[in-house]
Amino acid sequence: MHDVTDQVLQDIGTVIAVHLNYPSRAAQRGRTPEHPSYFLKPASSLAHSGSTVERPAGTELLAYEGEVALVIGTRTYRATPEQGWNAVSWVTAANDWGLYDMRAADKGSNLRNKGGAGFTPLGPALIPADQVDPAGLRVRTWVNGTIAQDDTTDTLLFGFGRLIADLSQWITLQPGDVILTGTPAGSSVAQPGDVVEVEVTTADGALSSGRLISRVTEGTVPADPSYGITPTITDDQRVEAWGSEEAWRAGTANAATAPEQAAPEQAEHAAPPAPDAAPSEPETAGSVLSPDLRRRLEAVATATLSSQLRKRGLNNVSIDGLRCTRDDAKVVGLARTLRYVPNREDLFAEHGGGYNAQKRIVDDLHEGDVLVMEARGEKGAGTLGDILALRAQVAGAAAIITDGGVRDAAVVAGLELPTFYATAHPAVLGRKHVPWDTDVAVACGGTTVVPGDIIVADADGILVIPPALAEDLVEECLQQEHEETFIYAQVEAGEPVDGLFPLNAAWRAAYDAWAAEHPREL
Repeated sequence: MHDVTDQVLQDIGTVIAVHLNYPSRAAQRGRTPEHPSYFLKPASSLAHSGSTVERPAGTELLAYEGEVALVIGTRTYRATPEQGWNAVSWVTAANDWGLYDMRAADKGSNLRNKGGAGFTPLGPALIPADQVDPAGLRVRTWVNGTIAQDDTTDTLLFGFGRLIADLSQWITLQPGDVILTGTPAGSSVAQPGDVVEVEVTTADGALSSGRLISRVTEGTVPADPSYGITPTITDDQRVEAWGSEEAWRAGTANAATAPEQAAPEQAEHAAPPAPDAAPSEPETAGSVLSPDLRRRLEAVATATLSSQLRKRGLNNVSIDGLRCTRDDAKVVGLARTLRYVPNREDLFAEHGGGYNAQKRIVDDLHEGDVLVMEARGEKGAGTLGDILALRAQVAGAAAIITDGGVRDAAVVAGLELPTFYATAHPAVLGRKHVPWDTDVAVACGGTTVVPGDIIVADADGILVIPPALAEDLVEECLQQEHEETFIYAQVEAGEPVDGLFPLNAAWRAAYDAWAAEHPREL
């Protein structure tokens, strides 16, 4: 592994970028090209990880595009697709920044909208190409710590070897040339103060480029109209830049209501990983649920948790009316959420296909996550099937919970992953649902679930626990169950429950004596 140093950037020659190459992005754009097409980026746009990228004054549509970058290692002319991959020496992460405000002015050349200083950061590490499968790479993008893009190169419209074969029919590729291989769905607009990170890894995560970090700043010098054309913005450009009209409307509203200093502070505190450190990962269930807390929650019954929650005035914290694929399931994890809205054909056409919200969140599940789906109790279609359930299991998820239907029910039931669901149904999403958004508050089985809530489930049911209560709650539950162990033994020996359940003063004294000889294990 090598780092992208100043010398590496100085040695880079031509930067070639592919327009459309991921099916998810093509579906978002509404067109699938028959052949690849390209544009050039100036070498002056190259930058390191940790660099800033300026949104010029008077513009609003600076968009990120996480990509896999190929660094050519040998002079290549008229290569075959099989020979093309052999010409690549290194693979790394890239962010193909673009300013949609200047797209109309460039009329396809992308010179000004893609060529600004810092608009092509690379790195931070170079992965040896001969150690990876070109169809086995994963590219992810985070905005302020939240996943925005996630796709793999096994889906590409035009594989890496074909791109090099196509280009080398007409131009000679030289050592140090870089090919940006296209971006998946999820590219959108960044705001001043945002921190955008891109990482390329092998499918198993063994090799990584590390997080390529860019911090967005606000420019102060507007374009001079006496020199040439100035930025132009239309609603159509806004929709393309944001990814959809809904994303544009929501993003504009969020930017208008966000605290003025929140984003810059976040940028200030987001530091790149140390050169020899493993790339950081998104927060997972383990970062909130310590091993000790998890172990103690696993040791108590939901019936006990429910009674202690009720003592605290929390009565509406159970997800009701669902069956489970595993009778012996004991689940403790952190909620990740997915919301479906009722199907509307035009909205499903825009949001239902390709790398939609459902697939994105399943791919972003981590060890101990519990995926909770809001399906409005609609039983007339599935909300996931065997492939996505298997993907969640492989990712280490603790459970899936949906108040809708499950397809491929027999296969899902055969997995180790517990799945809680309302019914089995063979129909796909588009009959009743549009996958809409993720990691938002949802309503599932009659209660509200917020991302980060602790989910505990067993044969008695499913509970939603506010994280702030968990430590005190589990302590009270362990104490209650210790007392009930004593009470159970007394009833088994023939004692009546009057005065014993709950303990009166006399029985309390008896319990204390018993507890001195039988201390709690947890």
